[in-house]
Amino acid sequence: MKKTVYTIILMLAFALHGIAQEESTEQAKPKDKPVRAPFQSGYLIDNQTTFIPSEGTLEYVIQHKFGNFDNGFSDLFGLYAPGANIRLALNYVVLKNVQVGYGLTRLNMYSDFNAKWTILEQTRNNTIPVAVALYGNIAIDGRNENVFGKEYGFTNRFSYFSQLIVGRKLNDWLSIQANASFTHFNKTDSLIDHDKISVGFNGRAQFSPQSSILFQYDIPLKIQGIAEHKEFTKPAKPNFGIGWEISTSTHAFHIYVSSADGIIPQHNALYNQNDWTKGDLMFGFTITRLWSF
Repeated sequence: MKKTVYTIILMLAFALHGIAQEESTEQAKPKDKPVRAPFQSGYLIDNQTTFIPSEGTLEYVIQHKFGNFDNGFSDLFGLYAPGANIRLALNYVVLKNVQVGYGLTRLNMYSDFNAKWTILEQTRNNTIPVAVALYGNIAIDGRNENVFGKEYGFTNRFSYFSQLIVGRKLNDWLSIQANASFTHFNKTDSLIDHDKISVGFNGRAQFSPQSSILFQYDIPLKIQGIAEHKEFTKPAKPNFGIGWEISTSTHAFHIYVSSADGIIPQHNALYNQNDWTKGDLMFGFTITRLWSF
């Protein structure tokens, strides 16, 4: 009987020792942390990135677009052209990887309420090979009600935008993203559809500790299945952009040229008539400032 008890005790001791070793080994394994700085800012010209600052961060944003290049030196390639567009915004990170914000745009006096959630972060050992984020906003057109016609209703002012963003940091200097988005306007011009699906590709190529090249290409798709007209009489044009980013721990400054004159994404997806292949480009810049609380 004693031998049996001793045998059981020894077996339990070996088993517990083995479990302890396994737990010790698991604890010794380093956790697969997110990759360092795939993007330095949540903005990339006219697009969003998967980047969200740390929890409790307040972000102030200035986005500005000048006039078209059309007049050349007479208005310094649009820098002194009338009709420049500007957006001022505040964003706040309420939870880890969850950000909400509000912005006001000069064009159509759009007020937009937006949110972004980075669902997955790419990890250094590729346990998670890509970053995935969801972005969406609701915009309210602030112009006089006369522009909406005789059958005016407050909901005519509303437009909606939702986007899925998938990104990957390929190496120490290059990060890329692809996105797919859906746009809806409650009220549009007579020859323009209410709905639009778009796809896009953008990225960042870092060439110094603080400087990077930015690029984007957004394509509104012609999908007859969601179109209200037999022919696409005024289809939105693709939005091309290239820029230069200068960033620090609390600031990001982007100067760029792009073809869309709008700033909020649903306006560009549905209304952009500028053709970058014909030189319809304009200068713009974005400034962001972060405060931690």
